[in-house]
Amino acid sequence: MTTDPEHSLKAICRYLKKNHVVSLCTMSTDELWCASCFYLFDMESMALIIMSEPHARHGKLALANPQVAGTIAAQTRNIALIQGIQYTGKLQLLTGEDEQQAREKYIQRFPIAKFTSAPLWQLRFDEIKMTDNKSGFGKKRYWQRSEGE
Repeated sequence: MTTDPEHSLKAICRYLKKNHVVSLCTMSTDELWCASCFYLFDMESMALIIMSEPHARHGKLALANPQVAGTIAAQTRNIALIQGIQYTGKLQLLTGEDEQQAREKYIQRFPIAKFTSAPLWQLRFDEIKMTDNKSGFGKKRYWQRSEGE
């Protein structure tokens, strides 16, 4: 376990900025569903912005239960280069000014998105665990949202 939380946060943020696809797992009392979504990382709020329709299966489940979990991982064959994120968080449909600001940033990151009017969501991280073999085999980095945040 990394003893320096600031160093862990910086490494986690670098990784989140570098990647762009999140695996998102949603659930209700009797149903589970996962989806892959393009994301924009918002470092200020430690959240991802994703674009998805509320009528998609994962959208319906998230509207009923905003608690989500998932992963972000690039593909590599070299075990020494493996890095990845496991997380928990809450997924919320954005509206009004929040949605407009997020859309501008999202379109900057993914210009093709300007041709769709699909809603934007904020995936607000509660907890992140990062495996970082580039820093040593089995190296783990942790981040957790403070209570009251």
